[in-house]
Amino acid sequence: MTGMNFAPVRVGVVGLGRFGKLHSLTLAGLAEAELAGVVARREESLREFDAVRPGISGWTDLDRAISECDAEAWIVACTTAAHVEVTRKLLEAGKKVLLEKPISGDLAEARSLQSLVEVDSSNLMIGHIVLFNSEFQQLRDEAAQREAISYIDCVRHRPASIVKDFAGENPLHAAMVHDLYATQVLVNRAEPSQFSCHYHRTKSDAIDLASARLSWDDGPVATFAASYLTPAGMPPRGFDRMEVFGDGWAARINPNPRPIELWSDTAEWPMALEIRADSNGASGIMAEEQRCFCRVVRGIQSVPVGATFADAIQVQNWMDQLCRNADDHE
Repeated sequence: MTGMNFAPVRVGVVGLGRFGKLHSLTLAGLAEAELAGVVARREESLREFDAVRPGISGWTDLDRAISECDAEAWIVACTTAAHVEVTRKLLEAGKKVLLEKPISGDLAEARSLQSLVEVDSSNLMIGHIVLFNSEFQQLRDEAAQREAISYIDCVRHRPASIVKDFAGENPLHAAMVHDLYATQVLVNRAEPSQFSCHYHRTKSDAIDLASARLSWDDGPVATFAASYLTPAGMPPRGFDRMEVFGDGWAARINPNPRPIELWSDTAEWPMALEIRADSNGASGIMAEEQRCFCRVVRGIQSVPVGATFADAIQVQNWMDQLCRNADDHE
């Protein structure tokens, strides 16, 4: 046993894209976990990862990986289109899974996993690093100690270049979803009574702004703006802000970018996300998420609010209702 009072959890990772690599490197730097293996679509991806972290077993066939790898838990960070198929195989094999959100691009497909998920979601935790941001966790704790929330306002702006680089990507699904999860935690899973949404479109008819409003009977009002509007001179991942107001109190967090800036011939914001993983270890929001997952696997912590299967379905349903109520349907 280790100093954390449990043996390190052997974890495999499915997917070696940007987030899959971050998950793998972070796992390799945690005392609570051991990186047991990785699965990628291409041999080239496995070779590239081996050059960074040599000696880690790799597969391009998930079925073989499940059979040959001794991982007791898996992180699914592959393309969203494959999430349900991959997660179903892992759950059917008796593995515990940390699944990067969203579960699926389709609500009905996401719900199809229901029969495989434990009632307390202890075998399926949804990956949502925003919930593990230290600023948000402090905000959550402060709100719980104070008078009821009256108003939540969230903005999450991303570079205007996304409209061209990722054609057809709706900022409601790609950006606003993070704030919907955070709001879900602050209202303790209460279901809104009203939904409204508005889009702004470019001259080429692409959505570059989603503006939404949720309200609760005898509860708060929450407003959200998510866009692809920030110019090239701003931080490369735009900026995020959340403000919360209650009776006699208010709070604000600015979680992106983190407060370190560099200047030379250009301005730089080197920590849009607080994720660090190198030979000296891992720290930041992804490390805290994975530590939580390890405790869930060992049965010493329940899946937190905002990270259960039911939570993910609830937020995905909110997004569906916002889209249906948009004054400018896609």
